[in-house]
Amino acid sequence: MNKNELKPARVFEQFAKINQIPRPSKHEDKMIDYLKTFGESHKLETIVDETGNVLIRKPATRGYENRHTVILQSHMDMVCDKLVDVDFDFSKDAIQTYIDGEWLRAKGTTLGADDGIGDAIQLAILESDDIEHGPIECVFTRDEETQLTGASGMKAGFMTGDMLINLDSEDEGQIFVSCAGGKSTTATFDFEREDAPEGYFFIQISLKGLNGGHSGDDINKKRANAIKILSRFLYMEQEKFDLHLANFNSGKLHNAIPRDGRVVFAIPNSAKEDVRADWNIFAHEVEEEFHTTDKSMVFTMESTDIEKTIPTAVSKKLIQALQAVDNGIMTMCQDEAIAWLVETSSNLAVVKTEENKVEVLASQRSNVMSNLKNQCNTIKALFQLAGAQVVQNDGYPAWKMKADSQLTKIVVETYKKLFGVEPVVKGIHAGLECGLFSERYPNLDMVSFGPTLRNVHTPDECLYIPTVQMVWNHLTEILKNIPEK
Repeated sequence: MNKNELKPARVFEQFAKINQIPRPSKHEDKMIDYLKTFGESHKLETIVDETGNVLIRKPATRGYENRHTVILQSHMDMVCDKLVDVDFDFSKDAIQTYIDGEWLRAKGTTLGADDGIGDAIQLAILESDDIEHGPIECVFTRDEETQLTGASGMKAGFMTGDMLINLDSEDEGQIFVSCAGGKSTTATFDFEREDAPEGYFFIQISLKGLNGGHSGDDINKKRANAIKILSRFLYMEQEKFDLHLANFNSGKLHNAIPRDGRVVFAIPNSAKEDVRADWNIFAHEVEEEFHTTDKSMVFTMESTDIEKTIPTAVSKKLIQALQAVDNGIMTMCQDEAIAWLVETSSNLAVVKTEENKVEVLASQRSNVMSNLKNQCNTIKALFQLAGAQVVQNDGYPAWKMKADSQLTKIVVETYKKLFGVEPVVKGIHAGLECGLFSERYPNLDMVSFGPTLRNVHTPDECLYIPTVQMVWNHLTEILKNIPEK
């Protein structure tokens, strides 16, 4: 298969154009301009709100004017991550894609199919003149990946449709009707650096090659967390030796499981061979622990230059907190029908060291808001005990299933008609913008679906090509079957 054979061609043509446009979270200006120009060039009503969300309206085709208005929605930003040895600037470089069997991948970076493929499907719908449909509103939100800025800043009345199809899900054949709510916790350790004592040896340890993944969708896949692994080693060594921490850097985003990290610390000259031996044993043990989920771990240890260190009164508590903090699944859903679904989780996402502070970022999720609050309080309390300043954001709400959803019935029936099997209707542990929409548009009937993606939020992100055609066929069939008002 080559790129000229990708189907549906109109969708992949749009996706290729989108991948030429830099669109990191919070820096979507070029994408906003592109969408605005696209809508206006096709003589479609195009609105950009004060937050930067873009809405493009397409009138109904003849005979469908009295159907309910359908909102198609996706986010315009992408997670920007790359392999450590890849030279790539997400602020200006185009994503380079290639075909690997039936999968579309990017060369050393995230693919941006989350949610660029949703954007591409919308643009293909807007550009087409051979699809039967009622009135359509195509909505492109900004900065979904970091703070849900677009959905949070959208005012009531911006969208006017009755039904909304979110195109930001990652498993074809699964129809999502609810999602988890979430919050982020930032703990800051302040200090003034000091010189390490005389006779100390500086070591740099690093870990790379982990799978990482999405902190919602992949939190139940038993994958290794680079921060937790590195802090485990630091905790063990500071219990044995006078360890002076200089730098700890791992992770990039609140919604990604950290897949690599680097630490610099000093220990007495007399202990350096013991520490090296401990590291080798530790690496072997951890590789054994994760021999099924993370098969490509790379552990390195090397000497490094002397630098000022974090006071041990601070670094000791920091390391203790990183060792102790909850990470992974906390509880599973209690209802038997969805007992397989993660209810509450926390992801230790980022540790970033600057000159006079260390910031730790963790993200909590739950589809039960009281448990979300409790989990956030647990994380907050632990870092407070360690002496950190703790701030938590407002977060985003869970999206609860609408019991009498007319749209869900249409989506299920059209899927069965097209493919001869019944799709799976379920909730998702990841956050979706639908939760915020449900607050401002309480009567909006919503579902979420999309083509199959794997390893999102990592350089291993890939799109299963055949499912794009399936989603396209399904979506166009849904639009034909939207009822009259």
